[in-house]
Amino acid sequence: MAKLEIIVASTRPGRTGPLIGGWVETIAVEHGGFPEVEVVDLAEVNLPFMNEPLHPRLGRYTHQHTLDWSAKVSEADAFVFVMPEYNYGYNAELKNAIDYLHNEWKYKPVGLVSYGGVSAGTRAAQMIKQVVTTLKMTPLFEAVSIPFVHEFVKDGELTPNQVMTSSAKAMLDELTRVAAALRPLREADVR
Repeated sequence: MAKLEIIVASTRPGRTGPLIGGWVETIAVEHGGFPEVEVVDLAEVNLPFMNEPLHPRLGRYTHQHTLDWSAKVSEADAFVFVMPEYNYGYNAELKNAIDYLHNEWKYKPVGLVSYGGVSAGTRAAQMIKQVVTTLKMTPLFEAVSIPFVHEFVKDGELTPNQVMTSSAKAMLDELTRVAAALRPLREADVR
């Protein structure tokens, strides 16, 4: 059974990420490409800044929070990163969460849902592609970019427009295809 994990990257108070993550979850469940869909909020995961003494590629973790994070990431077949743009880049908490692990990310596709002001988080999305490809992840071309995100939030609710919805469906179509195509690599890698 294929599992999609939607990782909400922002941890700051008053963040919009959980609203967007919940919307992506609703669209993903309706889409049906992944029988199992879960939102993983980095604020709840609450990883400290990297404190493992050994390189993550060794998989010899010493802290329970790392073992728990490893198990969570390992069970996914694909990801969607719901990520803000901070100062032309992605946020430190997302980079930290990625850097904690190594092999757990391999051969898994990642869709990017970025948000911010005029740039819609696209600069952050471009920057993170370098990181995820180093871990043998496959970032998708199909993405959701939300400009002036606060214009879509009213009374604690996200109201997506047609562009956001059609972009999300296109991203989920491609995530489903690429996750299936990479499955043999993931299975061979565990043996």
